[in-house]
Amino acid sequence: MVERTLTLMAVHAHPDDEATSTGGVLARYAAEGVTTVLVTCTDGRCGDGPGGVKPGDPGHDPASVVAMRQAELEASCAALKVAHLETLGYADSGMMGWPTNDLPGSFWTTPVDEAADRLAELIRRYRPDVVVTYDENGFYGHPDHIQAHRITMAAVAKTDIPAKVYWTTVPRTAFAEFGKIMQEMGVEWAEPDEPQPQLGLPDEEISTWVDTRAYGGQKFDALATHASQTENIFFLQLGRERFTELMGMETFVRVRDTTDAPLPEDDLFAGLR
Repeated sequence: MVERTLTLMAVHAHPDDEATSTGGVLARYAAEGVTTVLVTCTDGRCGDGPGGVKPGDPGHDPASVVAMRQAELEASCAALKVAHLETLGYADSGMMGWPTNDLPGSFWTTPVDEAADRLAELIRRYRPDVVVTYDENGFYGHPDHIQAHRITMAAVAKTDIPAKVYWTTVPRTAFAEFGKIMQEMGVEWAEPDEPQPQLGLPDEEISTWVDTRAYGGQKFDALATHASQTENIFFLQLGRERFTELMGMETFVRVRDTTDAPLPEDDLFAGLR
């Protein structure tokens, strides 16, 4: 009997999300012979246009941004050795509260059950052992991230196929280190007018710590393909070595498990191999 290849599916909201929070695990597990599948839910039309032009500003052409970001996404997948890229093609909803949230065809307005059926079809096709997506707040409250969480959890329930499901997160200690590095680089930011929910989790609440430092170069290269998006520029300015130091440990919360693998764990496939 031929042993079946293990499969990892990452479900993300926009082009470039795959590189920041899961670029390391996508590269690592591809190198280990795992079949990697990336599902990107939106077309990224609310991202920056050429030259950093913002949505709604003169010169921002959503159709051109979509084409540019699709090309960047494909280049990122090549850098990470992703085996299969699937795009659901919903319109990027923009940040919470933007008028684009409610436009017809936006991911945010799409019925969860409808989008979950499409994702469930992909889960049945690829039969992933492990699925990774965001937590219920989409990590930082972006409507498309929240919607990606909702449809992923609904699709998992519809199919009952993945042995393990994880939500991405960041340890609070990493945010402290990030703040120190920003200070060293002379980067300052204004405090928000209203209190913001605290991002990430205390270290002791994180179930899974995956060391991806050996693949930091690939993760850096993947993010570099998305250099049109100004929020990525800071990370690229770190350079490969500092970037890997800061971003080389990818962390998750395990929310579904049929393997009884003990926690904490250092492998998304613990209990499966």
